[in-house]
Amino acid sequence: MGCLLLLFSLISPRLALFAIWLFSDLLGRAFESWFVPFLGFFLLPWTTLAYAVMWDSGNRVYGFEWFIVVLAFLFDLGSYYQGRWQRDARRA
Repeated sequence: MGCLLLLFSLISPRLALFAIWLFSDLLGRAFESWFVPFLGFFLLPWTTLAYAVMWDSGNRVYGFEWFIVVLAFLFDLGSYYQGRWQRDARRA
């Protein structure tokens, strides 16, 4: 399952989140409600995916794992910034 998850996440983090939701209960264990993963699917998919995977490694996120989650958050912010930059470049 790990290699398939990695392949899906390289294609799209949303595809990986959908596969995790469909084939395992990882999101249910990592998050207490359905709302946070649902919101993360649309707004911060890399962060949601990283948190869920890091949670699964020890039933909590601690130490270096927080660095991975913050790095995923920066990827999400970077994708929003890049989209905005490209949109502004097309207008000019």
